[in-house]
Amino acid sequence: MNRAQLGAALRALRVASGKEAKAVARSALMSPSKLSKIENAKLAPGTADVERILTAIGVSAEAKAEYTEVARASATEATAWRLLKRIGVHKGQQDAKALEAQMSMLRLFQPALVPGLLQTPEYIRAVLRRHNLSDDSLTRTISGRLERQAILYDNAKTLRFIITEPVLRWRIVPPQMMAAQLDRIVSVSRLPHVDIRVVPLQMRQHDIANHAFVIRDDRMVTIETVHAEMVVTDPRDVGLYITKFDRFERVALSGDTMRNMVEGVRDDFLREQETG
Repeated sequence: MNRAQLGAALRALRVASGKEAKAVARSALMSPSKLSKIENAKLAPGTADVERILTAIGVSAEAKAEYTEVARASATEATAWRLLKRIGVHKGQQDAKALEAQMSMLRLFQPALVPGLLQTPEYIRAVLRRHNLSDDSLTRTISGRLERQAILYDNAKTLRFIITEPVLRWRIVPPQMMAAQLDRIVSVSRLPHVDIRVVPLQMRQHDIANHAFVIRDDRMVTIETVHAEMVVTDPRDVGLYITKFDRFERVALSGDTMRNMVEGVRDDFLREQETG
């Protein structure tokens, strides 16, 4: 089944259900225009899109499994950053928010930057500037990321973050702002359903910190590369990332030990600010 056939099938299922497109789009956490593009084969749906649409329509478990598998046939979906920039980077924040609304557990590994859900506004702005966004797009994307951070206070979610020690020291913003960013990490780490761990440089490693990735439940992995965002849904590949996350989790510092380390780096930045 190709993109056109899948889109037509989704439309036929929706029409047969008697549900209007606007109602299905709202339940599927997407815009009516996006649903229309999927149904008319102008946009290739990801596995998560198909799952949300089918759930909103209310099809049987068998039909849902069948059509989801069709979407999963292309197990790795890549969207180039140049395309995301063209359609609006802020829309990527909306898509991430929709995914996070439906998940129960997030596992995030980040060896280079403070994870987006933990970033301060100043840090977000500094990170996003590398995309050369317009002022309007930059403001909307920052707002979208800050809105996503509301999930940190949702007790129904389990959020697990692993970062490496260089993340704490990488000078994305001036020293005083870095100190504020590290304070935020410490503060969020005290939430009962949030687990933040740091892999120290002095610890011997048995795996390679290749790149950042996000695991949502046990079903989907999102990877950011230099040129594109990739989504992996094949269970065999997802399993590789779960194993990698578990390996780093075992050697990472947690709890008060982690907080003491982060506060020590923060104090270094504060001293630098005072003497600078």
